[in-house]
Amino acid sequence: MRRLATSDRDFAAAFAALLGEARASAETLRAPVAEIIAAVRARGDDALGEFTARFDGFTPGAPPLRVSDAEISAARESLAPELTAALDLAANRIAAFHQKQIPADIIETEASGLRLGLRWTPLDAVGIYVPGGKASYPSSVLMNAIPARIAGVTRIAMCVPAPGGALSPLVLAAAARAGVTEIWRIGGAQAIAALAYGTARIAPVDRIVGPGNAYVAEAKRQVQGDVGIDSIAGPSEVVVVADAANDPRHVAIDLLAQAEHDEAAQAILITDDAGFAERVIAAVAAELPTLPRAAIAGASWRDHGAVIVVADWAEVAALVDRLAPEHLELMLAEPAALFARIRHAGAAFLGRFCPEALGDYIAGPNHVLPTSRSARFASGLSVYDFLKRTTWIAADDATPLADLGPAAIALAEAEGLGAHARSLALRLPRANSD
Repeated sequence: MRRLATSDRDFAAAFAALLGEARASAETLRAPVAEIIAAVRARGDDALGEFTARFDGFTPGAPPLRVSDAEISAARESLAPELTAALDLAANRIAAFHQKQIPADIIETEASGLRLGLRWTPLDAVGIYVPGGKASYPSSVLMNAIPARIAGVTRIAMCVPAPGGALSPLVLAAAARAGVTEIWRIGGAQAIAALAYGTARIAPVDRIVGPGNAYVAEAKRQVQGDVGIDSIAGPSEVVVVADAANDPRHVAIDLLAQAEHDEAAQAILITDDAGFAERVIAAVAAELPTLPRAAIAGASWRDHGAVIVVADWAEVAALVDRLAPEHLELMLAEPAALFARIRHAGAAFLGRFCPEALGDYIAGPNHVLPTSRSARFASGLSVYDFLKRTTWIAADDATPLADLGPAAIALAEAEGLGAHARSLALRLPRANSD
């Protein structure tokens, strides 16, 4: 991991190198992913079967690509009561938070009688991709599907990799709880292609959401435009801002909680105390061997982790904004003042007792968040991702045109669009009286 200090003479260059670090490259994947997409478009279900046999190690049919209602019911019944209760609590809290996001339509009537409005309507069908390679993520199912259901989407198709054909019962139970209407044992770029373009068995969707590996991210990049997507997710990341009043072990485990996602994940500590920074580094080394995913977390911390020691807390907001992290923890006694000065973060966790994992599972706000510094211009998944806006204008008679028409005609003529101008002029009250 890197050690940086704002007091170092070469800090600007070192920090720029950290920002410019390539943790995931799609360049080498562009051609193979394009071939997979082309094969699915050309040969549909046959291509899906071949890719599933090659990448997931089973031949569709035994088990089938589509998960049956009986299998879903069996999965739900197999869960321990405490897991079912936890799933219900998470689902209820996620639903409650996202329910508050539903926007209101706009209707305005002007003095002339012209009416203006904006109408929100749900998408017809969405596809959600749920990772299933290195771990299973029932929480991702809830976070992707529940906002779609609340928005009013009637068809929610889920694709999830199934190594050897097996799926986590908890993932299936989460899908049923979240309102998923169909589940497919398909992963990788081939799943994105099937959702985007459809096959004989799988109808295409209007938008694809959910994180995945580099192949999934590149596939979403290539189908974007033919179908909507939420974002092109990169490796996960966290910036932890912590002072020396914290327990170093708490900070260390929060850094590792992000690092254990993937070898390319990034965990960064910002603090004003060099001694505390070293204590956290030592705590990371002590915690690592105890983790089930120690090899993954260790590679992430070694290759992409960083500790930044600032000379003054006033420097922190600008550094965070340049990093624009997916997750931001402000482990301070009074984090609100610093948070008010920070503009760019996918999600923020305020206080010493608010670890990012709380947001991953149970708090309510969505955990599908912008990565790779895209929090500068993007936001986390929400109900808005499953809605579209339609504006409308209504005029029951020529009165509004008498007021607005001449200005519109002048602009149309200035643009050289005669038919535009005439379509307005013919409806003006004076034209009708001639």
